[in-house]
Amino acid sequence: MASCSSSSSRSWSYDVFPSFSGEDVRKTFLSHFLRELERNSIIAFKDNEMERSQSIAPELVQAIRDSRIAVVVFSKNYASSSWCLNELLEILQCNEELGQLVIPIFYGLDPSHLRKQTGDFGEAFKKTCQNQTHEVEDQWKQALTNVANILGYHSKNCESEAAMIEEISNDILGKLDVTPSSNEFEDFVGIKDHIAEVILLMNLESKEVKMVGIWGTSGIGKTTIARALFCNISNQFQRSVFIDRAFISKSMEVYGRANPVDYNMKLRLRMNFLSEILDRKNMKIGAMEERLKHQKVLVVIDDLDDPYVLDALAGQTKWFGSGSRIIVVTTDKQLLKAHGIDSIYEVGLPSDEQALEMFCRSAFRQDSPPDGLMEFASEVVERAGSLPLGLDVLGSSLRGLNKEDCLNMLPRLRRSLDGKIEETLRVGYDGLLGEDKAIFRHIACLFNHVDVKDIKLFLADSELDVDIGLNNLVNKSLIQVRWGKVEMHHFLQEMGRNVVWLQSIKKPQKREFLVDSKDICDVLSEGIGTSKLLGISLNVDEIDELQVHESAFKGMRNLHFLEIYSNKVRFVNGDKLKLPKSFDWLPPKLKLLCWSGYPMRCMPSTLCTDRLVKLKMRNSKLERLWKGVMSLTCLIEMDLCGSHDLKEIPDLTTATNLETLNLQSCRSLVELPSSIRNLNKLTKLDMQFCKKLKTLPTGINLKSLDHINLSFCSQLRTFPKISTNISYLFLEETSVVEFPTNLHLKNLVKLHMSKVTTNKQWKMLQLLTPFMPMLSPTLTELYLFNIPSLVELPSSFRNLNKLIDLKINRCTNLETLPTGINLKSLKSLDLTKCSRLMTFPNISTNISVLNLSYTAIEEVPWWVEIFSKLKNLNMECCSKLEYVHPNISKLQRLDVNFSHCEELK
Repeated sequence: MASCSSSSSRSWSYDVFPSFSGEDVRKTFLSHFLRELERNSIIAFKDNEMERSQSIAPELVQAIRDSRIAVVVFSKNYASSSWCLNELLEILQCNEELGQLVIPIFYGLDPSHLRKQTGDFGEAFKKTCQNQTHEVEDQWKQALTNVANILGYHSKNCESEAAMIEEISNDILGKLDVTPSSNEFEDFVGIKDHIAEVILLMNLESKEVKMVGIWGTSGIGKTTIARALFCNISNQFQRSVFIDRAFISKSMEVYGRANPVDYNMKLRLRMNFLSEILDRKNMKIGAMEERLKHQKVLVVIDDLDDPYVLDALAGQTKWFGSGSRIIVVTTDKQLLKAHGIDSIYEVGLPSDEQALEMFCRSAFRQDSPPDGLMEFASEVVERAGSLPLGLDVLGSSLRGLNKEDCLNMLPRLRRSLDGKIEETLRVGYDGLLGEDKAIFRHIACLFNHVDVKDIKLFLADSELDVDIGLNNLVNKSLIQVRWGKVEMHHFLQEMGRNVVWLQSIKKPQKREFLVDSKDICDVLSEGIGTSKLLGISLNVDEIDELQVHESAFKGMRNLHFLEIYSNKVRFVNGDKLKLPKSFDWLPPKLKLLCWSGYPMRCMPSTLCTDRLVKLKMRNSKLERLWKGVMSLTCLIEMDLCGSHDLKEIPDLTTATNLETLNLQSCRSLVELPSSIRNLNKLTKLDMQFCKKLKTLPTGINLKSLDHINLSFCSQLRTFPKISTNISYLFLEETSVVEFPTNLHLKNLVKLHMSKVTTNKQWKMLQLLTPFMPMLSPTLTELYLFNIPSLVELPSSFRNLNKLIDLKINRCTNLETLPTGINLKSLKSLDLTKCSRLMTFPNISTNISVLNLSYTAIEEVPWWVEIFSKLKNLNMECCSKLEYVHPNISKLQRLDVNFSHCEELK
């Protein structure tokens, strides 16, 4: 389970301990039950068929004690084992002493069989007691009576075993999610009251779709409340998703498709949102309403300040199924009102008592101040203005200090703390060592939401101990590291930027970093930069026009980071940044050069690249970068996406550490240099929409390359033997007519192919049989679109046991799928517009989503009942569909679409 899985302060190793008779249920009920628990991320103890004896093994006793819930499956032979009966004694003891929950399942039995020891169960019990003392027998009888009186599940009362297992699993989820994890939220005093108030506003009993806002100032705890609430109630919904700022930022990255428009960005936001909530990657976007209108979903959108994003993700309540709830977390009350959200929970400051407790938990790891520090703690809380973020940051800066050190800090706290957020946060910064302060300033000005790995490379020769420094900043609550990225709260970021501003208020050229657009324009237009400058980050969306001085960068000999960017989709900043024709100099120590929309045809001839870690020139006017061989030994990423005029890539012989080469939408590019063979660390090559690309270098094997995108390279005719370790291969709408005969992609995970109409290729690949060696058993996702010559799939398809998502769309001559196979991992099968497909597919019984729209299928057969996990069946516009067998009614919670099936009786 996730971190929201415990309702007790005790630390549990397992969510569930199953007690059972292996003879009765191990290979039937239990195997299905454990699989359902695993599907729901519930951690169950597994005994791996350990050898059993008269007494319980010590490791089994420990497993029982380490489990939050015990599920006891009583079957006819349960009492034939003294091992099982002793397990039961231990479970009930844990129930009494440790608060362990017990869920009995009466599998083919009645509770009375346990209380009175009757029937087959009673006979087995009597035999087991023959060699036992009366004392042991009495203990077992009492235990059976006690557990029989606990409300449990009766197999005889359930419509099916599958339904019972699902019901039990949901019950366990509910019991595990009673309250948020104490580990994650215990320091936020008053969290239960906040959650109760929001739940009251949500009116969970109502079947209407409802939007609720959580509103308050930054740092007041809105995100913590939202995350705790999400953990608390998400199990009550069919689908749930927590959307944070990082997700939104990533979804709105500028990308280089041909002629992008704002509507494309909305589609991308929705596509990523649907992929997240439906747990299906790289989804093709459709109408939002059609995707979710039948599902009860919980959506939390955190730290939102953009109405465009809210309109894209939750524009109308009718998009979502009955009972859905959308929670929007923001500092902007007007954003909520403008969207028609009237149910708003305002997060207020904690009371004085709560604030003191928050501070003490952060500073002293206890609920109240140590002896002699009450007055000190009360004054600090007052100066902090009771803001939860300030209390936490300030408390962590005092953590570990003794009484004398704390009191010695008071004069300083009095000077710097006047109740303002920035000054509260500044105390945490001032408590850092000099090196850690420098790392903090770098993050605040340049590296927020940047990979830790990249930060280490950028600061590699700076004499800063980045590993220790980042760890210190985490411990002081000044940053977080999530999914490998550094995150700094924007209040802390603004505080850090203000520290830099104070370095030279009136002369910005004398600061370490420039991030204010007005200051940057002054420095670049006047050419007054100095050697003190380490980094510049300019958002050109904030300026009207900038005439860059021809010597703008000549004074910045120590500039390491130059970032000129836009957050807009349609971005051509050449009209905003005017470079004189004589411009021919960039600083010699650059590690990051990011200049979106660079307006010149070639890089300056004096460019020094020997320290360059990342070169990002998206949407530039470049026709070439430079002539000859440059030193690129530090370069890990080259991104020229959207540079439509780029005709050639320079010699990359020295770029031996390059990991990512993004040439997406470089529409004038015809070929890659043969020096690409030297890129032994290249992992990702993206050449999507390189419409003039005709060939790739041959005779090379980049063993590290695992991601290659050649989609929409419409003139590419030959697929090179470029790597045998490819995991992700995208070949949509190419003219590839041949593959190397000995190409084996043993690590392939995803394959996308479409619009392959050339007979020559499919003469070789017909039935996919020669192609099958490319399709490794590791394949999880296979998309085949618009391939008219595809008639059938080979029987060797059965080897794709890890395939999760199979899409075969618009393959108008596909007539049949292999029979007699069961792809156990397959969850989604989409055969839309395979217009000659006549038989209902039977290649997996684990499918949950099945799309057969616009096919020639004539009937839904009786054996549709075996699709026990099917949740969605779409047979829209199946013009030949005449009959649906009544057995389909046996599938619980199935959403079906038989619209426009004119022949259906």
